[in-house]
Amino acid sequence: MLSMDGAWSAQHPRRPAGIDMWTKQKKNRHTGRLIVPAVAASFLAYFAVHAKSGQYGIEAKAALEQDLATRQASLGRLVKERESLEKRVQLLHDGTLERDMLDEQARRALNMGTEDEIVILR
Repeated sequence: MLSMDGAWSAQHPRRPAGIDMWTKQKKNRHTGRLIVPAVAASFLAYFAVHAKSGQYGIEAKAALEQDLATRQASLGRLVKERESLEKRVQLLHDGTLERDMLDEQARRALNMGTEDEIVILR
């Protein structure tokens, strides 16, 4: 508004001095400031829950370690059994059959023994 001396005045003639001419189009809301932290907190909570109780989380780690120990013990037993079987197969594949091995397998297959043998049942 033009004043008497020809300069523009920022005051409205009907308003008291010290009040701005700017109007606010929106109300001050504090919810806008909480959206990003709320979303970030929800993501952190999601990952924290799955880090603790997920398929590969802290709680599942103990079960996986126990399963690993059980399987390693089973592997050791199977390796010994395989070595024993490989040794027996090697005795059969040497070109000549060992008489003791042949005799042992025949007696086991036929479920027979001689009178002077002692049979130990398992």
